[in-house]
Amino acid sequence: MKAVVLQENHEFRLETVEIPHPEPHQIQVKIAASGFNPIDYQMMEYGSERKLLHSPILGREFSGIITAVGKNVTDFKIGDAVFCGSGSMGSNGTYAEYICVPETIAVKKPENISFEQAAAIPSAGLTALQSFNRMNAAKTDSILITGGAGGVGAMLIKLLISNGFNDFLVTAGNPVSIYSLIALGVTPNQIINYKKEEIYTAALSLNENKKFDIIVDLVGNEIAETAAKLLKINGRYIDVTNFLTPESRNILFSRGASIHAISNYAYGLEKRYEYYKNGLSQLAKLLQDEIITPPAVSIVGELNTATVEKALKILRENKTQGTKLIMQIQTL
Repeated sequence: MKAVVLQENHEFRLETVEIPHPEPHQIQVKIAASGFNPIDYQMMEYGSERKLLHSPILGREFSGIITAVGKNVTDFKIGDAVFCGSGSMGSNGTYAEYICVPETIAVKKPENISFEQAAAIPSAGLTALQSFNRMNAAKTDSILITGGAGGVGAMLIKLLISNGFNDFLVTAGNPVSIYSLIALGVTPNQIINYKKEEIYTAALSLNENKKFDIIVDLVGNEIAETAAKLLKINGRYIDVTNFLTPESRNILFSRGASIHAISNYAYGLEKRYEYYKNGLSQLAKLLQDEIITPPAVSIVGELNTATVEKALKILRENKTQGTKLIMQIQTL
């Protein structure tokens, strides 16, 4: 099969490698589309993320058609269309034509969405769903989401709105992001344009000069410090980035905050595969029933090094403009 392989010098090369064969509890999938995520380049550059690099073929989510099944597989058959967050649990990454994964982490693709849309769901969708569940929010809680126009933020907002939550504010910094939020159903007076307004002052003003019950931080670093100051005593801080600064940690500690670190990878490390299937099954039903809409996708290109390099550059520069970057692997 063809695959984009990371070399020791951190360059990519399109190579022909052996097609993986399924183990007894695995399915073999011919990949149609693969999603790009910041973790892809972070595993190349940061020590804490590098430990998640299990294959020189990167990529951690995909959609496709099952082409072979292990002898103990019971839930799938050849020809089923599936999508999956493979993480470090597959035979290789998803910048490739084939992958083998445990059947217990895959879910059948809803018929009303494309392969490209399905490949955009697992990482952002599971992160958003875990954030929503661990917020444990009441309808009366005030919520601030920093950086809400990205993939996780957009899915989280869809989950909030579909569950009747309206008392939340979102930060954004450019017209494209603001437009994408409004398209999701966010009203203009719920959006803080941090290029034109100081976040702390604007957020307090829009929240009746009260601190927030819940902060969902999708940005980190300096924004985390501002967000921490906006949290009420004993409030809940949902940390999706792992980019808290020493100052933000001090502020959160002094406010007696409960910090909820969001990680999909923790479940894979302990082989708690039901987390992935349960979460994706819930998202698939919401999509199938059209309670939420699939992510907006941007097709970067086909399976080659230029596509990978372009996508990772866009992610590094934070220029996704509210869309999920997708690589088309094969037409199925």
